[in-house]
Amino acid sequence: MTIRAPVCTIVGHVDHGKTSILDSIRGTTIVKGEAGGITQAIGASIIPLETIRKICGPLLDSLKIKLTIPGLLFIDTPGHVAFTSLRKRGGNLADIAIVVIDINEGVMPQTKEAIEILKSYKTPFIIALNKIDLIEDYHEVPGQMLANLNAQSTRYQAGFEKKLYEIVGKLHELGFESERFDRVSDYTKQVAMVPTSAKTGIGIPELLMVLTGLAQKYLESCLECDKCASAKGIILEVKEEKGLGKTLDVIIYDGCLKINDMLVIGSMGEPIVTKIRALFQPKPLMEMRDKKTKFDPVKEVVAATGVKISAKEIDNVIAGMPIRSVIIQSELDKAKEEVQEEIEEVIIETEEEGIIVKADTLGSLEAINHLLKEKQIPIRKATIGNITKKDMTDAESMFEKDPLQTVILGFNVKVSAEAEPHINSTKAKIILNDVIYRLIEDYEKWVIGEKRRQEESQMDLLVRPFKLKMLGKGYIFRQNNPAVFGIEVLAGIAKPGMPLMKADGSDLKKIKSMQCEMENLEKAEKKKQCAVSVDGITIGRQLGEEEILYSNIPEEDFRKLKDLKKYLSKEEVGLLKEIADIKRKLNPVWGI
Repeated sequence: MTIRAPVCTIVGHVDHGKTSILDSIRGTTIVKGEAGGITQAIGASIIPLETIRKICGPLLDSLKIKLTIPGLLFIDTPGHVAFTSLRKRGGNLADIAIVVIDINEGVMPQTKEAIEILKSYKTPFIIALNKIDLIEDYHEVPGQMLANLNAQSTRYQAGFEKKLYEIVGKLHELGFESERFDRVSDYTKQVAMVPTSAKTGIGIPELLMVLTGLAQKYLESCLECDKCASAKGIILEVKEEKGLGKTLDVIIYDGCLKINDMLVIGSMGEPIVTKIRALFQPKPLMEMRDKKTKFDPVKEVVAATGVKISAKEIDNVIAGMPIRSVIIQSELDKAKEEVQEEIEEVIIETEEEGIIVKADTLGSLEAINHLLKEKQIPIRKATIGNITKKDMTDAESMFEKDPLQTVILGFNVKVSAEAEPHINSTKAKIILNDVIYRLIEDYEKWVIGEKRRQEESQMDLLVRPFKLKMLGKGYIFRQNNPAVFGIEVLAGIAKPGMPLMKADGSDLKKIKSMQCEMENLEKAEKKKQCAVSVDGITIGRQLGEEEILYSNIPEEDFRKLKDLKKYLSKEEVGLLKEIADIKRKLNPVWGI
């Protein structure tokens, strides 16, 4: 057994500097004159221990521990999507992570989401407090980061400390104790925060030093790797390469992968079995994300690294799927079983009722499931791939039970071509986004809006409070069959079909119709004057010529209105109380 390089991923909120931090780490190695000191692998940057020693200098000696790890392997796709995609059996591919926080903006939604996912995977992490050069009154000072901070003005230092401890407070709310790395008393109990500026390079040696020290001290036992064993890995991306056709960009985290090995790839159905035709690595110091990057063929790769694989029958392979290499035919069934078990950990139908979740990879599906369950949002089905017609049908089956669960959430996926024509006719609400927290936010906003719409439509069925004043003798247009008389709305909104009562609580019939200037009205609001017709009364007998009238609210409607009073105006709420007082003179427990 040998010790492999720990896999490190960089996460954080959009624009907080994830890519800049990784570029700064890589750039530092080049600046230090380490041509070839950093190795580009597919989807990964490998920094050997010797290069780390040269970057960190005496900082590394201060750790006073024997370093046996061969270096650090950084996932070279620092985007949030890639991070959530990298799942292996029982957790995340990353052994350790850097959470990048813009010290000026603090903990943002995507920061919180990334920390929650790391927490669920039990992945240790440190924090890069980035953009310290943007704090007011910053002056560039050469040298190590702590000397740089100490050389700043009192005003800068006060601003820095204030921002730092605001972040400490937010992390405490998320369940983590944290402190600036040089003040940490126990790394098992406190998260280390390293102030950095990706722009100037300040703090990058300290960040690498803390990362290397933690990986060595706490992860060594997890990093044992048999470099002669069959390879285990995860597909990062499926790409079309000129001259090669479909290829797989894979992170290998255990074992050795060789040309002509059999390759078992996890899938939604039976595992895919193929043979490796060729393996490729980028040329030295080539930027992985550059489309012009050229590749060198290699005969084998050993963990931990990234590699491009050319093989047959990989058209239907999905990113995020586990892979296993097979050297001996008799091990094929075991490898197939392993990859399918890994998928079944995540592909779950959880509850009889709930929403449907679709995602692009196993890792992102697991991350969404975790965050939804934290929010107690039930999931009925969670699978990988684009949204299909069957998904729409499955979601629609919830409509009668709960329209708010007739929902499909899609992370980094599309509606499939066969399902596209049904988008406008399906009862299922389809919500798509390529950022998890925004996807969940969009769903929560939709639920709030739908609840409001449902409650408001329920309000339309209830008798709402209003108050009318009869305009008197000159406005009695007909005494009975029906009585027609002029009114002014004092409060609320009067509508045809609403029952009336007198100020003493005695019942009258419903408003039959309302007219103004010979035109029928559907409603009359406050201060509006119009004529109303009411059956079953004779003016001068049941009703005087100048009276105050109210809506005659049924007791059941009153109770519902109390529950929905957030949709009533302040004036209507006061009027509801006035009507209840009238009713309770006749029946003391009315509406209670």
